[in-house]
Amino acid sequence: MSRAIDRDRERFRQIVRGRVRENLREYITHGEMLGRKGREIVSIPVPSIDIPHFRHGKRGSGGVGQGQGEIGQPIGRGPDEEDGRGTAGDQPGPHIREAEVTLDELAEMLGQELELPRIEPKGKDKISSAKDRYNSIRQSGPDSLRHLKRTYKRALLRQLASDTYDPKNPIVIPTRDDERFRSWTTVSEPQTNAAVIYMMDVSGSMTDDQKQIVRTEAFWIDTWLKKQYDGVQTRYVIHDAVAREVDEDTFYRTRESGGTRISSAYQAAVRIIEREFPPEEWNLYCFHFSDGDNWGEDSDQCLDLLQQKLLPQCNLFCYGQVHSPYGSGDFIRDLRRIDGKWENLILSEIANRDAIYESIRDFLGTGR
Repeated sequence: MSRAIDRDRERFRQIVRGRVRENLREYITHGEMLGRKGREIVSIPVPSIDIPHFRHGKRGSGGVGQGQGEIGQPIGRGPDEEDGRGTAGDQPGPHIREAEVTLDELAEMLGQELELPRIEPKGKDKISSAKDRYNSIRQSGPDSLRHLKRTYKRALLRQLASDTYDPKNPIVIPTRDDERFRSWTTVSEPQTNAAVIYMMDVSGSMTDDQKQIVRTEAFWIDTWLKKQYDGVQTRYVIHDAVAREVDEDTFYRTRESGGTRISSAYQAAVRIIEREFPPEEWNLYCFHFSDGDNWGEDSDQCLDLLQQKLLPQCNLFCYGQVHSPYGSGDFIRDLRRIDGKWENLILSEIANRDAIYESIRDFLGTGR
């Protein structure tokens, strides 16, 4: 029987998770509220609910817009706060409680809120892994695998058969012959693996705000795909006029000032697939983010690479065009020329942070 405190703790955890789910859209669109804790836990601050109240200033400090001011006089600071010197406060501040949520739970919430279908992976019979399953009982084994219920039943049956069981003193003492142990068999199970290639335009027209949008969206995409597959391998490509494969940290921190040739990123993705991920054995996902500013004569080569090399091999090829005040935004119009021919080509325009939510739904809502 569980203790009352354990039941209360679990009820509290469910309430907190309910709050997280209710505000999931806000957490998705404001990526700074997410903090990865190791590889398994995400820490999400959940603000407590306080009743709004007025906060009064000190008596005699003046009203709003009243009195004569002097040139250069600071506004909005009290007399005790001149030159940054203030006194310790005696009022409570906002309370933040951190809810620890596993990545699996976040993925489940994401799938329910966005109504995402389960992915039907391809190539699932191509890769197998050996796993031990505890599916049998034997008469010998280590104490750590002793099956207590089976052992007790064997001892009880023995005592009943030998007429040594006393209902008035129901003590059952197993002997060595009564002991039973859990045992296992090694089985070969199909293993579904996925490879994800992220590509991002890092030319001068992509600002830090656009890259933060990419980072937030990539986090949620990763969370969902890792829920769907046994193993996910991730590769990162950045490009301006040329492309190069980099690690995750470099992917999010690099900013160049050159021009843009998107075909260089697609060529890099093709090389990665040919080198590491045979399409018949891997579920392949490509996500490309750019502001759509591409060198004019390069778009035709991009379309050729997509139709001949990438789209025939990928479960999904997703292009997210992040709005930038400096980019032309023309490339998504070039992609729409072939959009109707390929069901696995998904296009999404991401105007700002608030558009991340629907962009994720666009990308993952196909169930591929």
